[in-house]
Amino acid sequence: MPEPEREPTAYLSAVPLREVLAHPELQLLQIAGPSDDRPVAMVHTTEWEDPTQYLLGGELLLTAGRHLPAAAEEIDSYVRRLVRVGVAALGFGVAPVHAEVPAELVEACDREGLPLLRVPPQTPFVAIGRAVYLAMAEARSRDLQRMSQAQAALASAAARPDAVEAVLRQLASHLGAWTLLMDGDGRELFTAGRRPAEPMPERLRALAGDLGARRRSAVDRQLAIRTPGSATEHHCGTQLVAHTLPGGDTATPLVLGLVTSAQLSAVDRSVTGVGVVLLSLLTGPRHALGGDTRSAAALVRVLLGADAAEVATLLHPATALPDPAGPARWVVVQGRRTAVVDGSQPPSAPVHVAALGTALGTPYLEIEGDTLCAVVPLDDRGSDVEGGAAPGFETTARLGWTLGISPPATAADLPLAANRAERALRRALGTGSHVVHHNGDQLSLHALVAPVDARALAHTRFAPLIEAGSPGLEALLDTLRTWLSLHGSWDRTAIALDLHRNTVRQRIGRIATLLDVDLADADVRMELWFALRWLPGEDESA
Repeated sequence: MPEPEREPTAYLSAVPLREVLAHPELQLLQIAGPSDDRPVAMVHTTEWEDPTQYLLGGELLLTAGRHLPAAAEEIDSYVRRLVRVGVAALGFGVAPVHAEVPAELVEACDREGLPLLRVPPQTPFVAIGRAVYLAMAEARSRDLQRMSQAQAALASAAARPDAVEAVLRQLASHLGAWTLLMDGDGRELFTAGRRPAEPMPERLRALAGDLGARRRSAVDRQLAIRTPGSATEHHCGTQLVAHTLPGGDTATPLVLGLVTSAQLSAVDRSVTGVGVVLLSLLTGPRHALGGDTRSAAALVRVLLGADAAEVATLLHPATALPDPAGPARWVVVQGRRTAVVDGSQPPSAPVHVAALGTALGTPYLEIEGDTLCAVVPLDDRGSDVEGGAAPGFETTARLGWTLGISPPATAADLPLAANRAERALRRALGTGSHVVHHNGDQLSLHALVAPVDARALAHTRFAPLIEAGSPGLEALLDTLRTWLSLHGSWDRTAIALDLHRNTVRQRIGRIATLLDVDLADADVRMELWFALRWLPGEDESA
C-alpha cells in the first residue's frame, strides 16, 4: 500500500525558491520540474536511498547521488517518495560521483513535478545552507516587523469610536483582501476593501452560512466536540476564508470573511488571528462592561428593590477607586437614528450596539427601534462633558445618530437628567445639529423666585389646558416647550416632535386660545417658558 502524502510543514519565514536560484554566488540552475515559486523552509543534505523518514517537508534536499539507484524505475520511486513528504526541491551536485545530472533523474523530476537544481562543482553544499539560512533570517526580520506594524495598527483601530469598521479596514489593507463581517446566516454587516466580482461574495456568504449551520447543529445536538471555527475554499485562483468570532452567541456567532487572490502566509494568518480576537471583543455581548460580576451584582440589587444610589456604587468605575473625590456622576444620552451609515443592519444588531457602546464609552444602553438611551459613567467627574469636549459623543454622528446630552448628574438625579437629555435631543433634531448638550447648571433668574410661589404660578398658568381634551395636557405642554425652545420655528418643532407642520400650528394656536395670550409677544413667551420649568416633574433649578 502506498504511503499517504504528507503536507509540507508550515514555517514562519520560508524563502521563495526563486531567491535561492537568484543568489549570485551559488550559481544554481533549475533543469527540471515546475517553475512555481514554492517556499524553502530548510536545507538538508543526504546520501540515503530513502531519506523520507528524516524529512518534515519544505526542504531543499541536497545530494551528490552516491547511492542513487541506477534503474529508471527505482529513480522514479525515489522521486515519488520525495514528492510525497513535501520536499520543496532537489539539488544535485555534479562531481565527484556523477560528472553530470543523470538524464533519468531529470525525466523523473519532470514527470513527478519536483524542481531539480544543478549544483556546480565549485559550490559547496554548506554555502547553499548558509545562504538560505541568512535569507531566512532576513525574511523572519521582515515578517516580524510586518506583524508588529499590523498588530499596532489593529490595536489603534480597535480604540476608535468606529472600532469594528476600522479593524476591518486595517485587515483589508494589511492582507490585501476584501473583508466582511457577517452574521451566522451569511448576511453582510460591515465590509472593507475592494469588493470582488460575483460569484465570490455569494460563495463567501454560503461558506459562512454552512459554517454557522454546522455550529447550530452541534449546539442543537449538545455535542461535546468542538465544531470548526473556520473554513477555507479555493475557487479560480481566489482564496475564501471564514472565521467564527468566539465569545458571542454559541448558536449564531458572527463570522469574519476574507477574499484574497494571494495565498495567506503564516504572517497573514497571524494578523487574521489578531483581527478575530479584537472583533470578538468588540462585538461580544459583554463588551465594555469592565467588571461583569459588579454588573451582575447591581442587577440583583435592583431586582431586590435597591435604590439608584446604592446600585450606582457597583456600576460606576470611580467607586472602585480608593477615596473617590466626590459622588459618582453620570451623563444620560438620548438619541435618534437619523441616517443609515452602514447600509444594511438594523440599529439593534449586536455589532451596531457594540459599536455604539464603544463610541459612547458605556455598556449601559438600550435601543428600541430608531431611539437610543444610554447612561455613561464619568471617571473624571465630567470635566470633558461640562467643557463641551466629549469626543466620543461627537463621533457617533458617523454611525448615523443625533444625540442629546444631559449635564453630569448623580445617581439619584438620573430621571431628571434623562428629561434634560430628551429636550437637548429635540433641540438637536430641530436645529439639524448632531449633538446638543443641555446646559442646566448655569445661574439664572429662577434662583430669585421662591420655589413655592413659582410652582403655584405654573399650576395656575396652565390650569386651562387640563380640560383641553385630545391630544391631552402633556402633548400640548410638550409642543409648547419645544416650540419655545426653538424660538417659534414651525418647521424645526415639527421635525423635533415628528409632527406635521400644520399640526404644530394648530396646537400652538389652541394653546394661545385656551391660555388667552398673544404668543407674538416676547414677554408672554418668556413668562410661559419660566412657568414651564416649574411644573411638577420638571427641574425647578434648570
